[in-house]
Amino acid sequence: MTDLHYDVRGTGPVLLVLPGGAGHPMGLDAMTDVLCDRFTVVTCDPLGLAHGRLGEPVGDQRVEDWSDGADRVLDEVLPEGEGAYVLGTSSGAIAALDLLVRHPERLRHVVAHEPPCVGVLPDGAQQQAAFREVYDVYRAAGPRAAGARLGAVLTGAETVAESSESQPLSREQELGSPMALFLAHVLRPFTAYVPDLTALTGSSARLTLAAGVDSRAQLLHRTAQFLSRHTGSSFVEFPGGHVGVAEHPADFAGLLAETLVPVGDSPAPWTT
Repeated sequence: MTDLHYDVRGTGPVLLVLPGGAGHPMGLDAMTDVLCDRFTVVTCDPLGLAHGRLGEPVGDQRVEDWSDGADRVLDEVLPEGEGAYVLGTSSGAIAALDLLVRHPERLRHVVAHEPPCVGVLPDGAQQQAAFREVYDVYRAAGPRAAGARLGAVLTGAETVAESSESQPLSREQELGSPMALFLAHVLRPFTAYVPDLTALTGSSARLTLAAGVDSRAQLLHRTAQFLSRHTGSSFVEFPGGHVGVAEHPADFAGLLAETLVPVGDSPAPWTT
């Protein structure tokens, strides 16, 4: 990333938000409205999709580029001598984990909500192959069919509902759709990413793995629990499912704030 795209709202310690999907911050405003009373909320948009770049060419994405971009955003917004809180959701949670591995000195605490880094699991190769099949369905039959297959992978459903859509998108159509860009350029490289569990174990006091209560028994709930157990990090269940941040924004925001800074506490003096 050469350009940085982000929005800043609120007052208080910096809370960096890394959205899921292709990084478009759609659906996050209701949650950030609640958090702005306690935090300076900095919402990243790694591809600039909400900042005038939707429709411009996009290539396959790298986790390290997203986390490096987040680190550069912190260079611009973080007061000298301070550390940031971080919320990452889905693909943004993978970028948050990479940010914690490579720049732990910048961060107070990271909440990684349902990161799809399934390669850490005992059956990780099988799960990564399932995500590659979602990409193949997208290329062959378009986003609706791929979305149905993706839902089946996440929930463990054995059958996929038939879709009337059977044509792939044109390049122009793809570039105008954040969901299509996710399926085309984010899904495969991000689900192929395997975090450094040793480094995360060393930063376990600064990490909370999270999953939706409605995601119990599903793939990404299992992934978050596995990461928690194998790094010694905390695990918290949040309201809703994989997109609980949009389904229950006020409750999600309240639990996030309590997880980062418990009621009655104030942020401790920053030390690295």
